[in-house]
Amino acid sequence: MLMALLCVSQVCLAQGPDRSNPPKAGPPAQLRLAPIQHLKLSNGVPVLLLEKHDVPLVQVEVVIRGGSVMDPREKAGRASMTADMLTEGAGARNALELADAIDYLGAQLSASASMHTTTVNLFTPLSKLDSALALMADVVMRPTFPNDELERNRKERLTSLLQWRDEARALASVESDRTLFGDDHPYGVNPMGSEKTLRGLSVEDLKEFHRQYYQANNTTVIAVGDVKAVSVLPKLEKVFGAWKTGQIPSVVIAEPKQVTERSVVLVDKPGAAQSEIRIGRIGAPRLTDDYYAIVVMNTILGGSFTSRLNNNLREQHGYTYGAGSYFDFRNLPGPFLAYSAVQTAVTDKALIEFMKELNAILEPVPETEVDRAKNYVALSFPGDFQTVGQIAHQLVQLVAYNLPDDYFNNFVGRILAVTKKDVERVAKKYIDPTTIAIIVCGDRAQIETGVRAMNLGPMKVLTVEDVLGKAPVVGEK
Repeated sequence: MLMALLCVSQVCLAQGPDRSNPPKAGPPAQLRLAPIQHLKLSNGVPVLLLEKHDVPLVQVEVVIRGGSVMDPREKAGRASMTADMLTEGAGARNALELADAIDYLGAQLSASASMHTTTVNLFTPLSKLDSALALMADVVMRPTFPNDELERNRKERLTSLLQWRDEARALASVESDRTLFGDDHPYGVNPMGSEKTLRGLSVEDLKEFHRQYYQANNTTVIAVGDVKAVSVLPKLEKVFGAWKTGQIPSVVIAEPKQVTERSVVLVDKPGAAQSEIRIGRIGAPRLTDDYYAIVVMNTILGGSFTSRLNNNLREQHGYTYGAGSYFDFRNLPGPFLAYSAVQTAVTDKALIEFMKELNAILEPVPETEVDRAKNYVALSFPGDFQTVGQIAHQLVQLVAYNLPDDYFNNFVGRILAVTKKDVERVAKKYIDPTTIAIIVCGDRAQIETGVRAMNLGPMKVLTVEDVLGKAPVVGEK
């Protein structure tokens, strides 16, 4: 018997593994999150709870329905400045005392504003949850907005604006938003603000924004981690239960207007080592029925390392370290952008390849390419749900877009259900190389002749000052 086993073993070793073909991947696993529990505080604040008992950690996120789209043009930057100032002094603590208290607990506490929401994030050991929540409540409900900290933050932002003048990437990003949406739409305005609006922001402006939008009836609390409803709800009630409700201002935002022609904007950045390219148009809102098909289509076009754009411009031609595309899904249609930073000498050649791929995606897509894209999205999706912070961040989507509780558990199945016809349909619907804005930021002296020779459309040449205004003097008030 022993000899027989030895003979079989020797035969197997002699044959070796079959490496003539890659091993077949199994079907993508479906994500299975724990049930989302819907709780409520005595003042009506909704609480979303997802238990995760692997480690004694907790992530709490307070989501406020107020962001940069609520800023009047003359106060651009107000929402994001308000968020930045929340941790610069709250309750009885100044900025340093608050930072020390958070560090002492081994916790992390931060706040940020997006287009439509502001989120305050707390990550803490379970053993320090009570003390950490007390600090979080001060930050959310009782910020002090000290004037000296506002001046420091103002100088930091003005310094950033000054630095952006030397960064082609920043110039291209600011101008692409303005070109696509226009100065009169909130999506076209820099949410950080301009020199003029930043200098005009006062402590009272921030307090007013806080009074208007940081209300109990405009908020949802998300808790993820090693807690149960019976234990965490009283803790949340203790710190947020007295939060008052109020009348929330109604802000109506117009639907963005689609690009109507193909045109070129050249932002002159003398001496730029590379040319930053943005090619875009208005995309789709987050709640479109085309969402899953768009995700798969864009994965093929520019949403992965093996996408067509990256393979063409990086792997085949060596014009860039990376190229891609994305749809920025928002409450209203956000931008679709194809992008890259390419060597100055090949700016026109890179644009040729961009246009080639944007036209090619409108042609029939091979079934194998569709399957590969679906598997890429499906297989990578569970990786976004490994930590309490990742899960809480994902749950913010449910709040921001009123998605159903089973959205995440059904995501993989819906991606895998996308068909070749779906991909081809949404490509034709959302990608139109004849009505598209092309923004190139680079050294005009070296790239203008080549770009003009392509006859892509009417060209407008801008300076750095046209995009960002005059260089701010940071020391001035």
